[in-house]
Amino acid sequence: MSNEGNFLTYCIEQYKFDKGMTGKEVIALFKQYKVLEYIFSSCDALHTAKAKYITKDIDLYIEACKAVED
Repeated sequence: MSNEGNFLTYCIEQYKFDKGMTGKEVIALFKQYKVLEYIFSSCDALHTAKAKYITKDIDLYIEACKAVED
């Protein structure tokens, strides 16, 4: 697996743990808001961040997506 693939997996697992969600729930949420694409495009910046910051950044991204939908 590539470094980016490993990092995407790490982000999914960390988000799942932080939010108390199942893997299926996280994947569904991430697909709905194209979070994997966001993480991939932000990989260089995010891979140096702490796990809690990554979760918070993903939450902010999802909230921004929701705001655009409304």
